[in-house]
Amino acid sequence: MTEARLGSRLKEVRQAAGLTQAELAEKAGVSRKTINTVENGVFTPSTILALSLARALDVKVEDLFWLAD
Repeated sequence: MTEARLGSRLKEVRQAAGLTQAELAEKAGVSRKTINTVENGVFTPSTILALSLARALDVKVEDLFWLAD
């Protein structure tokens, strides 16, 4: 089995919600740098972080992240 990659729409969903990285970070209880690294694919979010981001954006976690082939 090959290692799965994480697809992300975090940036698009955040921008569509009219939020800056700092505003989303505050809503999710994390740093702006955390949002930046997740959006740029540098950091893979934990399950708790992914769920927190989805909650902060009022979407399902699957609307933000998916396994890419």
